[in-house]
Amino acid sequence: MKDVHDELRARLRDSAEAHEPDRARILARVERGMAGGDSVADPSPRPPALGWFRVVGATAAVAGVLAVGGYAVASAVRGEQANDRTVTVTPSPAPSPEDSGPAVPPAGTGTEDGPLWSDGSVDPHSNEFWAQSNVTVKTKRQLTALTVVLKVRQTGGVTSAGAWRSAPEEDFTVSVAERGGFLVYTWTLKPGRTVWPGEWVFAGQYDHDRGGRDAGDDRYTADAMADGEDRGVAGDFARGGSDDGDS
Repeated sequence: MKDVHDELRARLRDSAEAHEPDRARILARVERGMAGGDSVADPSPRPPALGWFRVVGATAAVAGVLAVGGYAVASAVRGEQANDRTVTVTPSPAPSPEDSGPAVPPAGTGTEDGPLWSDGSVDPHSNEFWAQSNVTVKTKRQLTALTVVLKVRQTGGVTSAGAWRSAPEEDFTVSVAERGGFLVYTWTLKPGRTVWPGEWVFAGQYDHDRGGRDAGDDRYTADAMADGEDRGVAGDFARGGSDDGDS
């Protein structure tokens, strides 16, 4: 390998010297031309064409090896840099109390909870086209919050025909909507208002297909706050209860 390198350097040096201008020789040739003398062949030796191609080929081979080696080194360096990268994941912030929304009393599972009592019934004045479902709430304590929800199963042709409550109308907001196969009535006590001890009725009125209607799948809940404590009651309506009773 050393002899090859020495030969390559020698040929490159000879080639460079052969192409280096000789000022004195050029001036002499110009003077002879002006004097009409014959041209004299340039005695400077030139490497044969095949030898020059061999030099160029060897140079290209060396350059190729260096290029491949440099690419391999660069790739290795980039690989090491990629492996050293660290991905930082920002943890999701814990929800603040302000994001959780207002506290809602839990829905009751029985008809009585402390000072609160409830009952659900189909009004006896209902008929074969129209019905009224009553939710009765009794309280022995003043209530500072109260939400009553009546859910009437869509058994066919069930559409709202109105709603009312025996408590003061201006103290409550009421809404009616269809959700999940039910006609839903919701009465909510306005902020700053109270419900005094006593018995209160919340009624939803609705039309339905002709004939007796089964109210067994209807439901209600009443969630309240009394003496600073959450209270909740819930119930249903008698299965097979008829809406076509006589007045």
